[in-house]
Amino acid sequence: MAALAIRLILQPFSYRTFFMKLKSSHTLRWIVPLFSVCLAALAIRVSAQQQPPERPARQGQDLSKVEITATPVAGNIQLLEGSGGNIGVSVGPDGLLIVDTQFLPLADKINAALKRLSPLPLQYVINTHIHGDHTGGNAYFGKQAHIIAHTNLRKRLAAKDGVKPEELPVITHEHGFSLFFNGEEIRILGFGPGHTDGDTAVYFTQSNVLQLGDQFVNGRFPYVDVVNGGDVRGLIKNLDSILAWLPADAKVIPGHGKVSTVADLRNFRETIAETVAYVEKGIAAGQTSEQIKADAPLDKYKAWGAGPQAAPRWFDAVYNSLGKK
Repeated sequence: MAALAIRLILQPFSYRTFFMKLKSSHTLRWIVPLFSVCLAALAIRVSAQQQPPERPARQGQDLSKVEITATPVAGNIQLLEGSGGNIGVSVGPDGLLIVDTQFLPLADKINAALKRLSPLPLQYVINTHIHGDHTGGNAYFGKQAHIIAHTNLRKRLAAKDGVKPEELPVITHEHGFSLFFNGEEIRILGFGPGHTDGDTAVYFTQSNVLQLGDQFVNGRFPYVDVVNGGDVRGLIKNLDSILAWLPADAKVIPGHGKVSTVADLRNFRETIAETVAYVEKGIAAGQTSEQIKADAPLDKYKAWGAGPQAAPRWFDAVYNSLGKK
């Protein structure tokens, strides 16, 4: 029966013959529920194809050969780099606090790097968003420290198959709060949908360092994860809310790449807003994504991202984020 139903769905057929077959009550008893099963399976397949892959290490990279390096940023803050998202570290008399955890296979190396910075224990982990290159080490570090994250991040992480209790945040927020640690106020900032719907930024007030996660990647277009609740207009709104108060001399740790300036962050915001405006104008005129890209000055953005397709891919992503298919 299943084979017959699949043939009925996928192969050309006569509508008259098909509906004549449905007159049989015996046929109706199985064809309706079976159609429901087939359509549900198709929906699941389409949904799975739309899901972005869990962000892996750079393709082909041997994580066993990755070294973790530490660079002073300002005040109490150090930057750890390896593979995956940047890790900010607060070092001081209260112990250690880290922002993001990269990949689980790197956790031992990250822990060793932390021990080189201070013999004191790790007390807190803050996740900026759900992607695996920022939360992969939670299963390791959650055994020794309290994990803090946006409420939506915990909900999405808890829904994953095989998640371990120690991976999950134990302190959650929606609009942020302050943590007083290592002699300074650490402002944990919550946002509406931007890169995802569970984004957090961290501002170390005395050190004057802001860590943004993947809401900011210097010099290239970001990834707006629509499947995980991201929204490109919301991303601009979130950046505006930060730039309204952020001191001009603050250091900014992006989700990936080198420590940046507030001027870099402002330039990033302006470029994102400018490209979104091109797409909004095209949508209002009834254009497709291909037509919008044909009219847009893509050459202007060649430096943004890796390879000549970076700008076209970004325009497609903006088009999809704005609700067009």
